[in-house]
Amino acid sequence: QVQLVESGGGLVQPGGSLRLSCAASGRIFSIPVMGWYLQAPGKERELVASITSGGSTNYADSVKGRFTISRDNAKNTVYLQMNSLKPEDTAVYYCHVTVAVSAIYSHYWGQGTQVTVSP
Repeated sequence: QVQLVESGGGLVQPGGSLRLSCAASGRIFSIPVMGWYLQAPGKERELVASITSGGSTNYADSVKGRFTISRDNAKNTVYLQMNSLKPEDTAVYYCHVTVAVSAIYSHYWGQGTQVTVSP
């Protein structure tokens, strides 16, 4: 089993910054992909950004140039640096990882962390 612990959410004013962290622990051989999703009230969960173990990244158009995803493979931790935050970024942010154990791939979600952007 794999556990994900998220941290870093909170309340910030428009234009401000936050950094989210998500640490994975447990039975892990490798983590090919780590990512962040958001879910706003009444909406579907959607991808914010993802990063492979080799460092390739993918971003939603709405956050390009403002958010940066990174990871520390030695610590099995993924980060999301969020700058120039806007009220429309308000949502619960979820960490997601794809874990490989031998040839078996499994998906895990974090518990979610609230990000609120408001004056």
